[in-house]
Amino acid sequence: MANVVLKLTDEQIQQLLSKINADTTNLPQGSRARAKVQGTTIHIYNSNKVMFQGAQAESVAQQLLGNDAQTSKAPSKKKKTTTIHSTDYPFNTANCIGSDEAGSGDYFGPLTVCAAYVSKEHAEVLKTLGVDDSKKLSDKKIVELAEQLVTFLPHSLQVLDNKRYNERKQLGWSQVKMKAVLHNQAIENVVNRIEAQNQPLDYIVIDQFAVRGVYQNYALSPMPHPDKTCFETKGESKSLAIAAASILSRYAFVKHMDHMSKKIGKNIPKGASKAVDLFAARLIDKFGTDTLDNLSKADFKNREKALDLYRKKQFND
Repeated sequence: MANVVLKLTDEQIQQLLSKINADTTNLPQGSRARAKVQGTTIHIYNSNKVMFQGAQAESVAQQLLGNDAQTSKAPSKKKKTTTIHSTDYPFNTANCIGSDEAGSGDYFGPLTVCAAYVSKEHAEVLKTLGVDDSKKLSDKKIVELAEQLVTFLPHSLQVLDNKRYNERKQLGWSQVKMKAVLHNQAIENVVNRIEAQNQPLDYIVIDQFAVRGVYQNYALSPMPHPDKTCFETKGESKSLAIAAASILSRYAFVKHMDHMSKKIGKNIPKGASKAVDLFAARLIDKFGTDTLDNLSKADFKNREKALDLYRKKQFND
């Protein structure tokens, strides 16, 4: 299946909308409209990017946009390209599931894991969209990219909120075990989905947080296709599938943090810094430790630091 991704102006998008019977209801976040023309699916995003998907994607784009289909293939502003080099690793020229997590080093917020399937064809689309390691991207860019990726990448998101995280800690689970269980479940979900659709699979690539033996011991369920599974350190720089999973898992983390912030009426900081300790101490002062623990990972040292600041009354601005 061919894919064409274009960056259009507002005027060009309005002209495109006037030529197609676009659906503007029940759309994923970040989507402006979608339509189907001659078997080609058209996604129009709020970012002004337009994706044509289908065997006739190029001809349909040319038919609807004329010369704009050529002149608009890249934004006028020069964009930094991804640092992933497909010639160095086999994953980006294959059909690959990648998995990664977010929130593991953040005192506040959940642990989120995503597995995403990237076919050979979609690998080129991801490069055009500017998919890269989520650690290098702003939260705004994470949201923009994720809301495009969810419209066409088969994926599975697993979110372990703070209450369930703390419960598992009390049962003696390490964070590595939690990750292994979440990664394996997310991968299994995606494998089941693509196999039901008869889509090919060459590799499963996990951003390594444990060696294979430890992962297998902790996962609770058998690894899907262990013969196709690789563990890669700094995997987001080696696999577009991991980079996509990284973006989607970070997106889930960011959205969850936004929801928690709205719930308490305060902007909750990310990470595990001194500023996080001070914020946690203020939360204890206003809401108590139960509220703090419902929003955070209680095994982090930040908790004791925050309690110490609270007891000493060293948390005021």
